[in-house]
Amino acid sequence: METGADRGGDGRRPILELRDVDTHYGPIQILKDVTIEIYPGEIVCLLGGNASGKTTTLKTILGYVEPSHGAVFLDGEEISGLPTQERVRRGISMVPENRRLFKRMTVRENLEMGAYLRDDREGIEEDMERVFELFPRVKDRLNQRAGTLSGGEQQMVAVGRALMARPKVLLMDEPSMGLAPVLVAQNFEIIEQIHEQGTTVFVVEQNANMALSIADRGYVLQTGQIVLADTASALLENPEMKKAYLGELE
Repeated sequence: METGADRGGDGRRPILELRDVDTHYGPIQILKDVTIEIYPGEIVCLLGGNASGKTTTLKTILGYVEPSHGAVFLDGEEISGLPTQERVRRGISMVPENRRLFKRMTVRENLEMGAYLRDDREGIEEDMERVFELFPRVKDRLNQRAGTLSGGEQQMVAVGRALMARPKVLLMDEPSMGLAPVLVAQNFEIIEQIHEQGTTVFVVEQNANMALSIADRGYVLQTGQIVLADTASALLENPEMKKAYLGELE
């Protein structure tokens, strides 16, 4: 396999990289020459409106669709062509949009599903305890059906389920979607907690202000192309960002 090149100025290698990626659905091109680099320990956000290509970017990382050009690397190894299950095994996990829990299963069963590719029982129990430390309310609901939980509680379970895979990189698809403003703020606090515990996080989000408030760096996607890439603080001050995504007019 081709090895991902070191790209960081300090010699670090991206833990997750899309390099010159084009993605098509049939004859329709969705992503155009997309390059994204995420380094260990970062929170990186991908911003953009509806139909910008954000979801296709995640599908390309997970292997639901394959690039027609370019490649995806995890920890320096190309993973293009590998099945989704193998990508998860190697360290990619996702909290999907709208949570997508198994609603008739209990909270415990949902959490255990996150570890379905693992056989290290002791490590699984350790990670279950880690989830309980992050979300004490989840522990109180272990035997409750996931479908009976509130939206905020379901989001906690969805995050916990993804963490049970012990990911190198946690992907989050629109974590603010469908949540009340107070829960959105709580949700992003949780992302910061996960990050502080050592997990690299890639957040795909429409709420630019909230995402940039916790991110190290950000990319902006428009009609399948990266149009801005910078530190989060620089993007918050960028006039184009303010006009198009941050709700400010000049």
